[in-house]
Amino acid sequence: MNKEITYNLADTVLMKKPHACKTNDWEILRLGADIRLKCMGCGHIVMMPRAKFTHNLKKVLHKANDPVNTKKELYVPKEDIALPGLNQDNN
Repeated sequence: MNKEITYNLADTVLMKKPHACKTNDWEILRLGADIRLKCMGCGHIVMMPRAKFTHNLKKVLHKANDPVNTKKELYVPKEDIALPGLNQDNN
């Protein structure tokens, strides 16, 4: 019974255990072998291996750029997340 949950950059996800600030939803800031997450309650950023992330993931709450996310104070839109290896200056 292995169900695959699809997630992408800037999605808001629900994890099994809450953060110390009692908030249980996280925004995905980086995808790769490691996943970088930001707590939507206090803004704390953590990195964890993909295997641990997929084990602790319950469900995707909101997809990237969903209007529900824009109401949250700490949400960063997908286009504002810096991608590695891309020139951000455009000079």
